[in-house]
Amino acid sequence: MTVVLETVGLCKSFGGVKVIDDLSVKLNEGEALGIVGPNGAGKTTLFNLITGVYRPDDGRVVYKEKDITHVKRHDRCRQGIGRTFQIPKPFGDMSVFENVLVCAAYGRNMSERASYQRCVETLELAGLAAKANKQAGALPLLDRKRLELARALAGDPAVLLLDEIAGGLTESEVEQLIQTVKDLHAQGISIIWIEHIVHALLAVVQRIVAISFGRNLIEGDPNEVMCSDEVQACYMGGTPL
Repeated sequence: MTVVLETVGLCKSFGGVKVIDDLSVKLNEGEALGIVGPNGAGKTTLFNLITGVYRPDDGRVVYKEKDITHVKRHDRCRQGIGRTFQIPKPFGDMSVFENVLVCAAYGRNMSERASYQRCVETLELAGLAAKANKQAGALPLLDRKRLELARALAGDPAVLLLDEIAGGLTESEVEQLIQTVKDLHAQGISIIWIEHIVHALLAVVQRIVAISFGRNLIEGDPNEVMCSDEVQACYMGGTPL
């Protein structure tokens, strides 16, 4: 298998608190990988290190065999790493299409006009084509999540990082979102999905990495990982075996 994205021995502290501690994760090309761990485990910080929001104290981020640890965040986006955020924050006074257009033009370093077709394709992928002219600030939560996804897709990423996009949705909405993520994966996009709604992960990913206190805990087959003593102890607040 070809490794498309890899973190090698990442470490990150804030003040005296070590949030990421020698964390190594590999994503294979075309794979859907799940990341689980209790609140405060360092999951979102991992995404922030991958995308360049933070710089690690130690370790490396490698994308397509190139060390991008010190590459600027907008260049990482243009090289093919897209992400969503836990809390969608669209440009509320702009239309859905305009929101995606900003991200397409910036993420691909192209003119707005040259980005129009990509915007249309992205809205179709995210299931928002029928609401392209709606004001983004008036969308219900599911559609705001879809818009967050569309903005991440606008740069035509090879790797898509999903940060708890199912959070706050009803069960039927989660099922809709699962299908959307499955469709994106079928397009060949490599995915890392952080999610607390475990059945959503199990419906999509081929492998799960569990982390605790910023460290690797266990990884492997999704069902085996979630049923493992290590993960059970971690979520129950005990000491991993």
